[in-house]
Amino acid sequence: MHYNNLQIDWFGHDCFLIQGSKRIMFDPFQLPTAVMPPVDVLFISHEHFDHCSIEDIKKVISSSTVIVTIPDCVSKVSRLKVKNIIPMNPNEKKEVEGLVVETLPAYNINKFRSPGLPFHPPEDGRVGFIVAVDNKRVYHAGDTDFIPEIKSLFNIDVALVPVSGTYVMTAQEAANAVNTFRPRLAIPMHYGSIVGSLDDAHKFKELAQVSVEVLDKSA
Repeated sequence: MHYNNLQIDWFGHDCFLIQGSKRIMFDPFQLPTAVMPPVDVLFISHEHFDHCSIEDIKKVISSSTVIVTIPDCVSKVSRLKVKNIIPMNPNEKKEVEGLVVETLPAYNINKFRSPGLPFHPPEDGRVGFIVAVDNKRVYHAGDTDFIPEIKSLFNIDVALVPVSGTYVMTAQEAANAVNTFRPRLAIPMHYGSIVGSLDDAHKFKELAQVSVEVLDKSA
């Protein structure tokens, strides 16, 4: 889809390609086998296999690509032939290839693998990204619940938010989140692959009080 001067493509799960003056991608996973042009900056929110997939990362990088990820992922990508690997912790801000990049924590507050043990504990340092692309602020939430830090978001043009429940926000929780920080456009993710279904995306759209686009998966 086109959003102002940005082209936004969803490749399933949490993977988005955004093209403007830069080509950026978030969390490549189960990408099509066809070769696609390399991205300028690749963002990896955390180390889990469905976000930091080396097989898929190799499909979209070149020697001019910069990878931005959390410290726990650096060892996984360190052997890749890229221009640079930049680690970021939660609540940091850096300039990367002319893009202003900020990180927000991403963690669970009510999704547990066992009593008292969240799937994504806050101390693990996983992140969501806020990336300013061509004067548009894009928020990729990563794997997170509706945590208090989300309420601090402001002036977000495009919000990419998980809606499946289990490991991340449910459709209702995701709607509550976007209704709080009011992005100009919200796009659901994290469904149709490991957990969640298209029904979750449509429920999110029904409950959200902001503009929502449910994207078809790009081939």
